[in-house]
Amino acid sequence: MSRLVDVLVPPRLGTGFRWLLASSWTSNIGDGISLAAGPLLVASQTDSEFLVALAALLQWAPPMVFGLWAGALTDRLDRRRIIIVGYLLRFAVVALLAAALAFDAATIVLVLVAMFLLGSAKVFVDNAASTLTPMLVDRADLPVANARITTGIITFSTLVGPPIGAFLFTAGRAVPFVTEVLVGLLAVLLIGQLRLPAHGREATADRRVWHDIVEGVRWTVHHPAVRTLVLTILIFNVTFGAAWSVLVLYATEHLGLGSVGFGLITTVQAVGGLLGTFGYGWLTRRLSMGDLMRIGLVIETLTHLVLAVTTSAYVAMPVFFVFGAHAFIWGTTSLTIRQRAVPTELQGRVGSVNALGTYGGLVVGAGIGGVLAQHWGVTAPFWFAFAGSAVFVVVIWGQLHHLAHSDEGRPLDAPAAPAEPH
Repeated sequence: MSRLVDVLVPPRLGTGFRWLLASSWTSNIGDGISLAAGPLLVASQTDSEFLVALAALLQWAPPMVFGLWAGALTDRLDRRRIIIVGYLLRFAVVALLAAALAFDAATIVLVLVAMFLLGSAKVFVDNAASTLTPMLVDRADLPVANARITTGIITFSTLVGPPIGAFLFTAGRAVPFVTEVLVGLLAVLLIGQLRLPAHGREATADRRVWHDIVEGVRWTVHHPAVRTLVLTILIFNVTFGAAWSVLVLYATEHLGLGSVGFGLITTVQAVGGLLGTFGYGWLTRRLSMGDLMRIGLVIETLTHLVLAVTTSAYVAMPVFFVFGAHAFIWGTTSLTIRQRAVPTELQGRVGSVNALGTYGGLVVGAGIGGVLAQHWGVTAPFWFAFAGSAVFVVVIWGQLHHLAHSDEGRPLDAPAAPAEPH
């Protein structure tokens, strides 16, 4: 067993990272359970398409509303404590919701409020959690560490958790939410074992949070590599969001897959992501970060083109598989570059600017995709995504050289200075 653990999490990553990874993978199971149980609960409470869509919106809105503030607090306060408090608040909401369901007292309004509160707490937890890996792991090992974190998201949040959540929901509407509380409490106990180094932030009680936010935005704008990353994720999520906003209609109507086939798309992409996990170390030893990003942009652009052209599920499914691998590789590479480039005391704020670009692009893209599909058919968003991505790739191609040296001129494989412990 110890040898298997050493293969999955090499000892050089440290005991602290193992505690972080164990907590992350545990919480991923809870996220996967709620990923299935949440929509099922909303659908069981109402047959209104508007309210079902509103529930999704209330989970997407918090990063736009609280993201920058969460980043500032992450850089001001104890990051481990933010995660623990955020988890406990989430589980308090889930516990109250489960109690209301058990006593048949849950209304659709209560469910919608719970969705918004859960999404809001998750913003603070995710922002703080994203800053911990570079505090625990040498910068040369960040690709491996981030790959292990993402493996848990793919495996437990996407593949394992949702079927468990759906099964538990059939046993009782409150059951999956009670299970999520128990799983979450275990994640809190695991993260509580962490002992983090200082993140270099001096307490400035007389300084407003808004000033911290502005500092993070200004740093992002003036750093070539991170600016390129944020701009790329913003534009590519506009094109991606446009296409994927109508994916259910594309799968069921255009490809003729039906509801089961639509669910299979997520599974195929997740399996592709796992392939990316297993091959990521091999890729990073042979390709630079900049080359990985260039290849990823080309793959995403061609994905939209092939899906716009084909009417065959036999063609589309391999494309979704490759796209799943690309999404994993792109996300891990982008995160690693940002973690290596950004000073520890700015990780939360710069991460929140990146998240704002991520979710902002998805929201704008979803609106564009809906309009295009309504007027010109379900493949129109994919044509838009292909054209927009192709133009942007040409425009941004030369800027990707910034990614080769992403932290003030130091090569990406240079060792980081050790952090001073508390």
